Amino acid sequence: MSARIGVFVIAAALALYIVLVGQRAVLLLMSGDVVGILMGVALVVLPLIAAWGLARELWFGVRAEQLARRLEAEDALPTEEVEVRPSGRVRREDGDAVFPVYRRAAEENPDDWRAWYRLGLAYDAAGDRRRAREAVRRAIRLESGERKAAAGG
Repeated sequence: MSARIGVFVIAAALALYIVLVGQRAVLLLMSGDVVGILMGVALVVLPLIAAWGLARELWFGVRAEQLARRLEAEDALPTEEVEVRPSGRVRREDGDAVFPVYRRAAEENPDDWRAWYRLGLAYDAAGDRRRAREAVRRAIRLESGERKAAAGG
């Protein structure tokens, strides 16, 4: 739950940033000064990029959580016993120990979103956030393709 609160706070702060920068952009665009207008255009573009990034990350979080719930319902989440630190993070040594199993499963089943999602969890447990996100993004793409194929389109 604390992660959701953190996401909400960051999203609210970014939304406030977008509104405030947007207001400044309008003022600069209405200034009539060439430099002011150019700065106003730049200030319009920056909030649009920020809004796109925020929407993309929020959608990633929603989809990743949906896949986690689906795996949980299928009783297909990883079951290895690992030691967890007080912060809730898996001890890196434990994450490194189980990682090869999930990497091999994803390599042997490149079209299985479940294998890629579990690999993402293993990357995260091993402390490699960038690869964890890549694996989960791939799982999301594969699961979306599977759903579309099942729907007949």
